[in-house]
Amino acid sequence: MTKVHQHLVSAARLAGLTGWRRLAVAALAGVVSVLALPPIHVVPVLFVTLPMVLWLLDGAATRRAAFAVGWAFGFGFFVAGLYWIGNALLVDAARFGWMIPFAVGGLSAALAVYVGLVTLAVQWLDPRRGWPRVMVFAAAWTLGEMLRGWALTGFPWNPIGTVWMPLDAMIQSVAWVGVYGLGLLTVAVAAMPAVLGWDRATWRAPVAALAVLAGVAVAGAARLPDGPLEVVDGVRLRLVQPNIPQVLKWSPERRAENLYRHIDMSRLPAEDGLAPTHVIWGETALPFALDGTEDGGTQDRVRQVVAEALGDTGTAVLTGVVRTTPAGQQPYQVWNSLVAIDATGSLRAHYDKAHLVPFGEYVPLRSVLPLDKITPGATDFSRGDGPTTIDLPGLPPASPLICYEVIFPAAVVDADNRPAWILNVTNDGWYGVSSGPYQHLATTRLRAVEEGLPLVRVANTGVSAIIDPYGRILSEVGLDRAGVADGPLPVALPATPFARSGLLLPLALTGFVGLLGLASRRNRPHVMK
Repeated sequence: MTKVHQHLVSAARLAGLTGWRRLAVAALAGVVSVLALPPIHVVPVLFVTLPMVLWLLDGAATRRAAFAVGWAFGFGFFVAGLYWIGNALLVDAARFGWMIPFAVGGLSAALAVYVGLVTLAVQWLDPRRGWPRVMVFAAAWTLGEMLRGWALTGFPWNPIGTVWMPLDAMIQSVAWVGVYGLGLLTVAVAAMPAVLGWDRATWRAPVAALAVLAGVAVAGAARLPDGPLEVVDGVRLRLVQPNIPQVLKWSPERRAENLYRHIDMSRLPAEDGLAPTHVIWGETALPFALDGTEDGGTQDRVRQVVAEALGDTGTAVLTGVVRTTPAGQQPYQVWNSLVAIDATGSLRAHYDKAHLVPFGEYVPLRSVLPLDKITPGATDFSRGDGPTTIDLPGLPPASPLICYEVIFPAAVVDADNRPAWILNVTNDGWYGVSSGPYQHLATTRLRAVEEGLPLVRVANTGVSAIIDPYGRILSEVGLDRAGVADGPLPVALPATPFARSGLLLPLALTGFVGLLGLASRRNRPHVMK
């Protein structure tokens, strides 16, 4: 039996599955697809699993069945890709451990709805089998990812375009069409082997798809510079990653020790002999709230001690901290913030996180949900004003982002006041040694390429790194390690097409691909050969 005949038989068998067997195979395909995501990156699995979705869809006679195929695939995909969320609930297992099945399973079930809508759309639009059907599937998938990144505050985690992170040349395309455009190409190419299960006569569409993929890689390689990067004069950054276990981070007995751990690491001699001008600590690195919960004397002492971390040549410490309203002021509010403290101990700038994590930093529908937020403290965090550009002492203007604010494409900088770099402070210590911190790093690198801006990422633990505007890591401290990373700040590139137009280009490309598939949907009846 030839390989083409084997494809035909495989497609027919998958289309013939019914009931729980069809859903089980779809869910298994979703689980296996996660092998393509960070940090494993076995991309070829998608060339098997995505065609399987289309073949399973062939056997779905009703819209409900079509939706169920996509939902089952999505459920397997998200459970396997987001399992690490359970680690955050184990930090205080006595209070939150019981939530793991609901958090991982419930979130995955909800996110799977978007994939169910993809397969429902393909069946409802009824494109012709062959490359048109693949094009419609890719377009619907991309629109589903965009919707997932926006609806109900959005959760664009693990977009399919992140599978290419090991290849610097491939990810350069996001400077034009963003991660959603790269995902569109990924699904279109990886699902194209489905054509061989419908038509034994044509190899042209899969070969053409691979040729487009190769062209994108060649264009990306041409974009990468050969020579050294231009850097900002007079700026030397030190990224401090103390690797404090999350269970000890807020322990009252460990507050002073945790603070001095940061300070001691900040004052370590540089390996290259170049003293840092700016020291950067991670999210909520200061173990004391500023502006209200501690007495003024304590806050002054903390600021002075932090200033000592700069030594004789430093300009400022940039650190995450909890800010509160001054004592006695109503209403009482709490913010997850980033502040700049100069060598005199003065606060020079601050930014308040705007895109908060549901159930982590606030409880949605608190009046009806009898739940506590996972982070310490009984008060929900308040929202800041959103992407902004701030001036920091001795540095070019920056766009500060805290934790997962960095995962939202086209929502990481103030478009009216373009910064010269992006600063992302985070704490991936909640997720332990898992795929979560690597997935977080991957999407962070894509923001740098999309915006054409260098990005500095500093974590309590995770992966702290200086990333250039091409998404390449220049220096780093790895996951579950304590250490510092020193390096210059690269100069920004001119605004990329994506930075200027946002989601318009990927939306236009998605619409073109979908219409291309629909243009010939009635040219031939749907008959298995």
